[in-house]
Amino acid sequence: MPQNLGNPDRIARVLAAVAMLTAIILAPLPLVAQVGLALTSVYMVGTSLVGTCLGYKLMGVSTCPVKHPQVSG
Repeated sequence: MPQNLGNPDRIARVLAAVAMLTAIILAPLPLVAQVGLALTSVYMVGTSLVGTCLGYKLMGVSTCPVKHPQVSG
């Protein structure tokens, strides 16, 4: 699957995942909220490492810089 996440988007996802994991540790949240934040942060870290977001793919969005092929002729 081609990448559809640019570097700024990947960095923002990792930072957001770290913030969510910090909230799980520091805030007195119910177990359901902790599990939801944990699953979301795991998904965000995974998409950052792979460089592909399923949600972006379904919406046809890409933040990855496009490389245009050169036309010879």
